[in-house]
Amino acid sequence: MKKIIRIIVTIVVIIISIGAIAKVLSNNKKKSEEKTQIVAQTNATVAVRIDTVTRAVPDLDVIANGNFAPAQELSLAAEKAGRIVNVLVDEGSFVQKGQTVATIRVDQLSVDLQNAETNYQTARTDLERYENAFKTGGVTQQQLDNARQSVNNAKTKLDQSRINLGDASIRATISGIVNKRHIEPGSVVSAGTALFDIVNVSTLKLKVTVNEAQIPYLKLGKQVQVKASVFPDKTFSGKINFIAPKADEALNFPVEITITNNAANQLKAGMYGTAVFDFPNQSAVIMIPRTAFVGSVNSKQVFVADNGVARLKTVTPGRVMGEKVEVLDGLTEGAIAIISGQINLVDGTPVSVIQ
Repeated sequence: MKKIIRIIVTIVVIIISIGAIAKVLSNNKKKSEEKTQIVAQTNATVAVRIDTVTRAVPDLDVIANGNFAPAQELSLAAEKAGRIVNVLVDEGSFVQKGQTVATIRVDQLSVDLQNAETNYQTARTDLERYENAFKTGGVTQQQLDNARQSVNNAKTKLDQSRINLGDASIRATISGIVNKRHIEPGSVVSAGTALFDIVNVSTLKLKVTVNEAQIPYLKLGKQVQVKASVFPDKTFSGKINFIAPKADEALNFPVEITITNNAANQLKAGMYGTAVFDFPNQSAVIMIPRTAFVGSVNSKQVFVADNGVARLKTVTPGRVMGEKVEVLDGLTEGAIAIISGQINLVDGTPVSVIQ
Protein backbone atom coordinates (compact mmCIF):
# COMPACT_ATOMS: atom_id res chain seq x y z
CA MET A 1 0.00 0.00 0.00
CA LYS A 2 2.84 2.36 0.93
CA LYS A 3 4.51 1.54 -2.36
CA ILE A 4 1.40 2.57 -4.30
CA ILE A 5 1.21 5.84 -2.38
CA ARG A 6 4.86 6.62 -3.21
CA ILE A 7 4.21 6.00 -6.91
CA ILE A 8 1.15 8.28 -6.86
CA VAL A 9 3.13 11.03 -5.09
CA THR A 10 5.95 10.72 -7.65
CA ILE A 11 3.49 11.01 -10.53
CA VAL A 12 1.86 14.06 -8.96
CA VAL A 13 5.29 15.73 -8.48
CA ILE A 14 6.20 15.04 -12.10
CA ILE A 15 2.94 16.50 -13.32
CA ILE A 16 3.40 19.60 -11.19
CA SER A 17 6.98 20.01 -12.46
CA ILE A 18 5.92 19.67 -16.09
CA GLY A 19 3.22 22.27 -15.53
CA ALA A 20 5.70 24.64 -13.94
CA ILE A 21 8.16 24.21 -16.82
CA ALA A 22 5.40 24.79 -19.38
CA LYS A 23 4.36 27.98 -17.61
CA VAL A 24 7.93 29.27 -17.57
CA LEU A 25 8.35 28.52 -21.29
CA SER A 26 5.08 30.24 -22.05
CA ASN A 27 6.15 33.35 -20.13
CA ASN A 28 9.53 33.37 -21.93
CA LYS A 29 7.81 33.12 -25.31
CA LYS A 30 5.59 36.10 -24.48
CA LYS A 31 8.58 38.16 -23.39
CA SER A 32 10.49 37.21 -26.56
CA GLU A 33 7.57 38.17 -28.78
CA GLU A 34 7.23 41.47 -26.94
CA LYS A 35 10.96 42.19 -27.46
CA THR A 36 10.70 41.25 -31.14
CA GLN A 37 7.80 43.63 -31.59
CA ILE A 38 9.75 46.39 -29.87
CA VAL A 39 12.83 45.76 -32.08
CA ALA A 40 10.66 45.62 -35.20
CA GLN A 41 9.08 48.93 -34.25
CA THR A 42 12.51 50.41 -33.49
CA ASN A 43 14.11 49.16 -36.77
CA ALA A 44 11.26 50.01 -39.05
CA THR A 45 13.70 52.08 -41.18
CA VAL A 46 17.08 51.22 -42.72
CA ALA A 47 19.99 53.43 -41.74
CA VAL A 48 21.80 54.87 -44.79
CA ARG A 49 24.36 57.51 -45.69
CA ILE A 50 23.58 60.06 -48.36
CA ASP A 51 25.25 62.56 -50.68
CA THR A 52 23.63 65.45 -52.53
CA VAL A 53 23.88 65.23 -56.32
CA THR A 54 25.81 68.24 -57.60
CA ARG A 55 27.00 69.63 -60.89
CA ALA A 56 30.74 70.34 -61.03
CA VAL A 57 33.62 70.77 -63.46
CA PRO A 58 35.53 67.45 -63.64
CA ASP A 59 39.19 67.57 -62.74
CA LEU A 60 40.75 65.72 -65.66
CA ASP A 61 44.26 67.09 -65.26
CA VAL A 62 46.59 64.13 -65.12
CA ILE A 63 50.11 63.68 -63.78
CA ALA A 64 51.91 60.73 -65.39
CA ASN A 65 55.40 59.51 -64.56
CA GLY A 66 58.06 57.79 -66.59
CA ASN A 67 61.78 57.78 -67.43
CA PHE A 68 63.51 59.88 -70.04
CA ALA A 69 64.97 57.99 -72.98
CA PRO A 70 67.25 59.36 -75.70
CA ALA A 71 65.66 60.18 -79.03
CA GLN A 72 68.63 58.45 -80.69
CA GLU A 73 71.14 55.95 -79.41
CA LEU A 74 73.52 53.72 -81.30
CA SER A 75 76.02 50.97 -80.63
CA LEU A 76 78.61 51.73 -83.32
CA ALA A 77 80.19 48.51 -84.58
CA ALA A 78 83.15 47.67 -86.83
CA GLU A 79 82.35 46.77 -90.40
CA LYS A 80 85.76 45.24 -91.15
CA ALA A 81 88.17 43.05 -89.21
CA GLY A 82 91.53 44.52 -88.24
CA ARG A 83 93.66 46.14 -85.56
CA ILE A 84 92.64 49.51 -84.13
CA VAL A 85 95.38 52.05 -84.82
CA ASN A 86 93.86 55.28 -83.46
CA VAL A 87 90.99 56.06 -81.11
CA LEU A 88 90.10 59.70 -81.70
CA VAL A 89 87.32 60.27 -79.15
CA ASP A 90 86.78 59.43 -75.51
CA GLU A 91 83.77 58.89 -73.26
CA GLY A 92 81.88 62.14 -72.88
CA SER A 93 83.07 63.51 -76.21
CA PHE A 94 80.48 65.06 -78.50
CA VAL A 95 80.69 63.75 -82.07
CA GLN A 96 79.03 64.91 -85.26
CA LYS A 97 77.47 62.60 -87.79
CA GLY A 98 80.19 61.55 -90.26
CA GLN A 99 83.07 62.38 -87.90
CA THR A 100 85.96 59.87 -87.82
CA VAL A 101 86.13 58.34 -84.35
CA ALA A 102 88.74 55.60 -84.87
CA THR A 103 90.89 54.04 -87.59
CA ILE A 104 91.89 50.47 -88.45
CA ARG A 105 95.32 49.54 -89.80
CA VAL A 106 95.30 50.33 -93.52
CA ASP A 107 98.64 48.98 -94.80
CA GLN A 108 97.22 45.98 -96.64
CA LEU A 109 94.14 47.94 -97.70
CA SER A 110 96.35 50.61 -99.27
CA VAL A 111 98.29 47.97 -101.18
CA ASP A 112 95.06 46.41 -102.37
CA LEU A 113 93.84 49.80 -103.57
CA GLN A 114 97.06 50.47 -105.44
CA ASN A 115 96.89 47.07 -107.14
CA ALA A 116 93.24 47.65 -108.06
CA GLU A 117 94.06 51.03 -109.58
CA THR A 118 96.97 49.51 -111.60
CA ASN A 119 94.79 46.67 -112.86
CA TYR A 120 92.07 49.11 -113.87
CA GLN A 121 94.45 51.31 -115.83
CA THR A 122 95.95 48.25 -117.53
CA ALA A 123 92.49 47.00 -118.50
CA ARG A 124 91.60 50.41 -119.95
CA THR A 125 94.82 50.47 -122.01
CA ASP A 126 94.15 46.98 -123.30
CA LEU A 127 90.61 47.98 -124.26
CA GLU A 128 91.89 50.93 -126.30
CA ARG A 129 94.30 48.64 -128.18
CA TYR A 130 91.54 46.13 -128.90
CA GLU A 131 89.20 48.83 -130.13
CA ASN A 132 91.84 50.16 -132.54
CA ALA A 133 92.70 46.65 -133.71
CA PHE A 134 89.03 45.81 -134.22
CA LYS A 135 88.70 48.67 -136.71
CA THR A 136 91.33 47.09 -138.92
CA GLY A 137 90.12 43.53 -138.37
CA GLY A 138 93.05 42.57 -136.14
CA VAL A 139 90.79 41.16 -133.35
CA THR A 140 87.41 39.54 -133.24
CA GLN A 141 84.22 40.90 -131.68
CA GLN A 142 84.50 38.35 -128.88
CA GLN A 143 88.00 39.52 -128.00
CA LEU A 144 86.76 43.10 -127.89
CA ASP A 145 83.84 42.12 -125.67
CA ASN A 146 86.19 40.26 -123.34
CA ALA A 147 88.38 43.37 -123.05
CA ARG A 148 85.38 45.49 -122.17
CA GLN A 149 84.34 42.94 -119.54
CA SER A 150 87.86 43.04 -118.07
CA VAL A 151 87.56 46.82 -117.68
CA ASN A 152 84.20 46.43 -115.87
CA ASN A 153 85.65 43.79 -113.54
CA ALA A 154 88.69 45.91 -112.79
CA LYS A 155 86.46 48.95 -112.07
CA THR A 156 84.34 46.90 -109.68
CA LYS A 157 87.42 45.71 -107.75
CA LEU A 158 88.73 49.27 -107.62
CA ASP A 159 85.47 50.55 -106.19
CA GLN A 160 85.47 47.75 -103.59
CA SER A 161 89.04 48.54 -102.59
CA ARG A 162 88.14 52.19 -102.13
CA ILE A 163 85.16 51.19 -99.97
CA ASN A 164 87.36 48.88 -97.88
CA LEU A 165 89.91 51.63 -97.36
CA GLY A 166 87.12 54.03 -96.47
CA ASP A 167 85.78 51.56 -93.91
CA ALA A 168 89.14 51.69 -92.20
CA SER A 169 88.13 55.15 -91.02
CA ILE A 170 85.27 54.47 -88.60
CA ARG A 171 82.76 57.33 -88.69
CA ALA A 172 79.87 58.19 -86.40
CA THR A 173 76.51 57.65 -88.05
CA ILE A 174 74.60 59.92 -85.64
CA SER A 175 75.44 63.07 -83.69
CA GLY A 176 75.64 62.67 -79.94
CA ILE A 177 77.77 62.03 -76.89
CA VAL A 178 80.02 59.00 -76.50
CA ASN A 179 78.48 57.19 -73.54
CA LYS A 180 80.81 54.15 -73.62
CA ARG A 181 84.08 53.31 -75.37
CA HIS A 182 84.74 49.61 -75.87
CA ILE A 183 88.14 49.73 -77.62
CA GLU A 184 91.71 50.85 -77.07
CA PRO A 185 94.53 51.43 -79.60
CA GLY A 186 95.86 48.02 -80.54
CA SER A 187 92.55 46.23 -80.04
CA VAL A 188 91.84 43.59 -82.66
CA VAL A 189 88.25 43.71 -83.86
CA SER A 190 86.13 41.68 -86.21
CA ALA A 191 83.09 42.70 -88.21
CA GLY A 192 80.27 43.47 -85.76
CA THR A 193 82.50 44.21 -82.74
CA ALA A 194 81.01 47.02 -80.60
CA LEU A 195 83.25 50.10 -80.65
CA PHE A 196 81.29 52.99 -79.12
CA ASP A 197 77.88 53.66 -77.61
CA ILE A 198 76.64 57.05 -78.80
CA VAL A 199 73.63 58.78 -77.25
CA ASN A 200 71.85 61.87 -78.54
CA VAL A 201 70.20 63.72 -75.63
CA SER A 202 69.50 66.99 -77.45
CA THR A 203 66.02 65.53 -77.82
CA LEU A 204 64.53 63.01 -75.38
CA LYS A 205 61.42 60.90 -75.14
CA LEU A 206 59.20 60.40 -72.10
CA LYS A 207 56.95 57.36 -72.20
CA VAL A 208 53.92 57.43 -69.88
CA THR A 209 50.46 55.86 -69.73
CA VAL A 210 46.99 57.39 -69.38
CA ASN A 211 43.59 55.80 -68.88
CA GLU A 212 40.72 55.80 -71.33
CA ALA A 213 39.03 58.81 -69.69
CA GLN A 214 41.90 61.08 -70.80
CA ILE A 215 42.43 59.64 -74.29
CA PRO A 216 39.64 61.70 -75.98
CA TYR A 217 41.39 64.91 -74.88
CA LEU A 218 44.83 64.01 -76.25
CA LYS A 219 46.03 64.55 -79.79
CA LEU A 220 49.29 64.38 -81.67
CA GLY A 221 51.25 67.61 -81.42
CA LYS A 222 49.59 68.72 -78.15
CA GLN A 223 51.99 70.66 -75.92
CA VAL A 224 52.68 69.08 -72.52
CA GLN A 225 54.55 70.45 -69.53
CA VAL A 226 57.31 68.13 -68.36
CA LYS A 227 59.34 68.18 -65.15
CA ALA A 228 62.34 66.22 -63.94
CA SER A 229 62.56 65.13 -60.31
CA VAL A 230 66.16 66.40 -60.03
CA PHE A 231 65.15 69.87 -61.28
CA PRO A 232 61.94 70.64 -59.35
CA ASP A 233 62.07 74.36 -60.24
CA LYS A 234 62.48 73.84 -64.00
CA THR A 235 59.76 73.14 -66.53
CA PHE A 236 60.44 71.69 -69.95
CA SER A 237 58.18 71.83 -72.98
CA GLY A 238 57.14 68.55 -74.56
CA LYS A 239 54.97 67.52 -77.47
CA ILE A 240 52.92 64.34 -77.92
CA ASN A 241 54.24 62.40 -80.90
CA PHE A 242 52.63 59.01 -80.29
CA ILE A 243 49.36 57.72 -78.81
CA ALA A 244 48.98 53.95 -78.73
CA PRO A 245 45.99 52.64 -80.70
CA LYS A 246 45.64 49.75 -78.23
CA ALA A 247 45.60 49.58 -74.43
CA ASP A 248 48.19 47.57 -72.53
CA GLU A 249 47.45 44.71 -70.12
CA ALA A 250 46.54 47.21 -67.38
CA LEU A 251 43.99 48.83 -69.76
CA ASN A 252 46.11 51.99 -69.98
CA PHE A 253 47.26 53.64 -73.20
CA PRO A 254 50.99 54.32 -73.74
CA VAL A 255 51.78 57.89 -74.79
CA GLU A 256 55.17 59.16 -75.97
CA ILE A 257 56.26 62.76 -75.49
CA THR A 258 59.21 64.40 -77.24
CA ILE A 259 61.16 66.97 -75.21
CA THR A 260 63.80 69.37 -76.53
CA ASN A 261 66.64 69.55 -74.02
CA ASN A 262 67.98 72.91 -72.88
CA ALA A 263 71.27 74.33 -74.13
CA ALA A 264 73.20 72.74 -71.27
CA ASN A 265 71.65 69.31 -71.93
CA GLN A 266 70.68 69.08 -68.26
CA LEU A 267 68.19 66.30 -68.87
CA LYS A 268 69.84 62.89 -69.03
CA ALA A 269 68.50 59.62 -70.32
CA GLY A 270 67.22 57.47 -67.44
CA MET A 271 66.14 60.39 -65.24
CA TYR A 272 62.69 60.27 -63.66
CA GLY A 273 60.23 62.59 -65.38
CA THR A 274 56.66 63.78 -64.90
CA ALA A 275 54.23 64.89 -67.61
CA VAL A 276 51.36 67.20 -66.66
CA PHE A 277 48.39 66.90 -69.02
CA ASP A 278 46.18 69.96 -68.77
CA PHE A 279 42.56 69.66 -69.94
CA PRO A 280 41.05 73.17 -69.68
CA ASN A 281 37.61 74.49 -70.61
CA GLN A 282 35.65 71.53 -69.26
CA SER A 283 31.87 71.93 -68.80
CA ALA A 284 30.17 71.25 -65.47
CA VAL A 285 28.51 67.83 -65.28
CA ILE A 286 26.47 65.85 -62.76
CA MET A 287 28.73 63.59 -60.71
CA ILE A 288 28.06 61.13 -57.89
CA PRO A 289 30.32 58.90 -55.78
CA ARG A 290 31.07 55.45 -57.19
CA THR A 291 29.66 53.97 -53.97
CA ALA A 292 26.19 55.24 -54.89
CA PHE A 293 25.82 52.52 -57.52
CA VAL A 294 24.17 49.26 -56.49
CA GLY A 295 26.91 46.65 -56.80
CA SER A 296 28.99 48.40 -59.47
CA VAL A 297 28.82 51.16 -62.06
CA ASN A 298 27.80 48.55 -64.64
CA SER A 299 24.52 47.96 -62.77
CA LYS A 300 23.38 51.48 -63.76
CA GLN A 301 21.15 51.54 -60.65
CA VAL A 302 21.17 54.10 -57.85
CA PHE A 303 18.94 54.57 -54.79
CA VAL A 304 17.82 58.07 -53.89
CA ALA A 305 16.15 59.19 -50.67
CA ASP A 306 12.74 60.74 -51.36
CA ASN A 307 10.70 61.88 -48.34
CA GLY A 308 12.20 59.21 -46.10
CA VAL A 309 11.78 56.40 -48.65
CA ALA A 310 14.40 54.75 -50.91
CA ARG A 311 13.60 54.97 -54.60
CA LEU A 312 15.51 52.91 -57.16
CA LYS A 313 16.64 54.90 -60.21
CA THR A 314 18.13 53.67 -63.47
CA VAL A 315 20.85 56.05 -64.68
CA THR A 316 23.24 56.36 -67.61
CA PRO A 317 26.81 56.54 -66.30
CA GLY A 318 29.51 58.39 -68.24
CA ARG A 319 33.18 58.86 -67.47
CA VAL A 320 34.70 57.35 -64.35
CA MET A 321 37.01 59.90 -62.73
CA GLY A 322 38.63 58.37 -59.69
CA GLU A 323 35.98 57.99 -57.00
CA LYS A 324 33.45 60.04 -58.93
CA VAL A 325 31.24 58.97 -61.85
CA GLU A 326 29.61 61.23 -64.39
CA VAL A 327 25.84 60.70 -64.80
CA LEU A 328 24.51 61.51 -68.24
CA ASP A 329 20.84 60.80 -67.57
CA GLY A 330 18.55 59.62 -64.76
CA LEU A 331 19.44 62.06 -61.98
CA THR A 332 18.92 65.78 -61.48
CA GLU A 333 20.99 68.22 -59.52
CA GLY A 334 19.91 68.38 -55.87
CA ALA A 335 18.71 64.77 -55.64
CA ILE A 336 19.76 62.84 -52.54
CA ALA A 337 21.81 59.80 -53.55
CA ILE A 338 22.21 56.96 -51.06
CA ILE A 339 25.90 56.01 -50.92
CA SER A 340 25.89 53.24 -48.30
CA GLY A 341 23.40 50.73 -46.90
CA GLN A 342 21.94 49.78 -50.30
CA ILE A 343 22.35 46.08 -49.59
CA ASN A 344 19.31 46.27 -47.28
CA LEU A 345 17.15 48.30 -49.63
CA VAL A 346 14.43 47.65 -52.15
CA ASP A 347 12.32 50.22 -53.90
CA GLY A 348 10.06 51.82 -51.28
CA THR A 349 12.06 50.87 -48.16
CA PRO A 350 11.81 53.52 -45.39
CA VAL A 351 15.24 54.97 -44.59
CA SER A 352 16.83 57.04 -41.88
CA VAL A 353 19.93 59.11 -42.51
CA ILE A 354 23.01 58.69 -40.34
CA GLN A 355 25.93 61.09 -40.29
